[in-house]
Amino acid sequence: MSVATLHGAAPPGTWDTLRVVDFEIQELGTRLASGDKAALAESYERWGALIHTVALRSLGNAEEAADVTQNTFISAWNSRANFNPEAGPVPAWLVGIARRRIADTYRRTSRQREMAVAEVHEPSTASPVRFEPNPDQVVDQVILADELDQLGDPAGHIMRLAFYEDLTHQQISERLELPLGTVKSHIKRSLSKMRIRLEVTHAAL
Repeated sequence: MSVATLHGAAPPGTWDTLRVVDFEIQELGTRLASGDKAALAESYERWGALIHTVALRSLGNAEEAADVTQNTFISAWNSRANFNPEAGPVPAWLVGIARRRIADTYRRTSRQREMAVAEVHEPSTASPVRFEPNPDQVVDQVILADELDQLGDPAGHIMRLAFYEDLTHQQISERLELPLGTVKSHIKRSLSKMRIRLEVTHAAL
């Protein structure tokens, strides 16, 4: 498969690891590590949307997100010999590569901003305060937000109150006027669902 087939602002496929058994993912990783180009294409179809979403929400730029997505799969192919399917699943490995590509983009755009500032300021002007984003933190927040969105309501709303506002079960119950037992049940089921998906995503990070 040529690099050109990976290019595009909106990668195909959706990420739904609950429908893919562990054996299939490991078998796909084995094929990819052995140099099977069809396995790379299948990986892109399955997880290209995840990588593109992470890049787009992290960078806020469609063109940069498309570049990060393409470069992630190019890097995966070039480093396939170093991938160990038994150490972690393919999607987690791809997210790890995407982290580095996003960090590269941050560094590049940061240098470009610094050069632009230098061109418009006199030498005596004080240097602007530099903003140093944390790509790892951004990626983690994006993935968590995606997982909460997939829960739907009221489970998603309950989990947002727990994660982002740090409310206790009792406080959430009072805020939403729901029985305490209902809140606890939603949180228990939601954590179980999220754990399954996040274990696949973060296993190799």
